[in-house]
Amino acid sequence: MTVHGRQQPLLLDVIRARTSALHTEAERSGVVGALLRGRAGRRGYGLLLRNLWPVYRELESGLETHRDTPGIRDARQPVVYRSAALESDLKALCGPDWCQTVAFLPAAQRYASAVADAANGDGARLLAHVYVRYLGDLSGGQILRELVARSLALEESELAFYAYPQLADVAAFKTSYRHDLDRAARTVHDPESVIAEAEHAFRLNIDLSHEIARQDA
Repeated sequence: MTVHGRQQPLLLDVIRARTSALHTEAERSGVVGALLRGRAGRRGYGLLLRNLWPVYRELESGLETHRDTPGIRDARQPVVYRSAALESDLKALCGPDWCQTVAFLPAAQRYASAVADAANGDGARLLAHVYVRYLGDLSGGQILRELVARSLALEESELAFYAYPQLADVAAFKTSYRHDLDRAARTVHDPESVIAEAEHAFRLNIDLSHEIARQDA
């Protein structure tokens, strides 16, 4: 966007700058920090996946609700949806009754509720959660895959969350998807609300990570 001859920063670039410190904190906090240091166990990892599952379910439901909404439809790429992959991993890690046997924590309930709330109205705030979750999965998530596979001795059947069998080139898709999200962001009428939602999303991630670490202590 150009205003008075000056090129304005893209919304996703602003989100990245405004959430940089929170992003770093999220990577170093709780169970996520422990996983990155190779210090978490399979129980904690299973708790993380189980409590991310409802978050992705709400995000995917919101994107489907807005599949015809200008702007948001550009963010709707079912190839990045992760809830089915999480279900597959949870069955392999925790058994077929994982939904009953692995705790659904209050921090995850708050996170999932926040995503559901973001789908209200024009759905623009969903872009914040798409940025935090899906772009994260396509970048840092691939690094996490190698770490958890090694430290937790996971089988391929337990790593579906990180797999994109429909994509021949994950890096190329990530670049293309980022362009799609930039296009979607140009339609946002209240950019500050999306930035604030991204900050909120990172805080929710941090809270969830700490709660899981306490459960797994």
